Amino acid sequence: MQTVHKAAQLPAPREGVRRAVVMTMGALHEGHLTLVRHARTLADEVLVTVFVNPLQFNDPADLERYPRTLEADAALLEAEGVDLLYAPAVEDVYPGGTPLVTVNAGPINTHFEGAFRPGHFDGVLTVVLKLMHLTRPDVALFGQKDAQQVIAVRTMCRDLNVPVEVVAVPTVRDADGLALSSRNVFLSAAQRQDALALSRALGTADAVARTGTATVAQVLAAGRAVLDAASGVGTEYFGALDPRSAAPVPEDYRGEVVVAVAATVGNTRLIDNVVTEVGGPA
Repeated sequence: MQTVHKAAQLPAPREGVRRAVVMTMGALHEGHLTLVRHARTLADEVLVTVFVNPLQFNDPADLERYPRTLEADAALLEAEGVDLLYAPAVEDVYPGGTPLVTVNAGPINTHFEGAFRPGHFDGVLTVVLKLMHLTRPDVALFGQKDAQQVIAVRTMCRDLNVPVEVVAVPTVRDADGLALSSRNVFLSAAQRQDALALSRALGTADAVARTGTATVAQVLAAGRAVLDAASGVGTEYFGALDPRSAAPVPEDYRGEVVVAVAATVGNTRLIDNVVTEVGGPA
């Protein structure tokens, strides 16, 4: 595996060689490695980026405490047969400091994650666009756990004519149902048990939705009841969003929907979601 830290060192794509990129902030786990393995099935060459992007953190303390484990990450990626690791410093990605021109994520900034993390999606899309320009992939893979992020990136590529296929890979979970996250390392054993309420709530909502007779409100009420009964969980939102726009769905909505949750357990903020189908009457 080749490792580079400077944009100028990134090799140009080779003619006839399909390139996939997996963009990460490091602290890699099985969820990231699943993206890498799926990338290998879609492309001839797999490139992984490890970059903790300051633009997507609205809390400086959160940016400071985000785990950084580059040496261990590189070992995992090499074992997976990754062709190229790009692990730049902030100064390489933003050589002039905070960029004067950034990507505006639009209305998604007002919904769910966007509302609770002002400027987050602007920062995500700015770095994703920069990394796409630098790595020049044919396909980019993202985890479904960050459902709004996937929608935002797809929308950006469509609206700005970025010639990159965006592929979402299903969320990877531990045996107990907890969605894998680099932030899980901050959970104590007791907090980890509390955190299982997120996946239980989503599972309950999914089961109610798939009866085919429940409304959006009934689906959300069933899942929210699980969270309300859980100890140690501070719910920020539990809502249903349109899988195309990430906007909240109306009460009479029918069809595929993403039920998403964000909550704090101790000092750790976690997100999760499930894609389900609502078919009942309004």
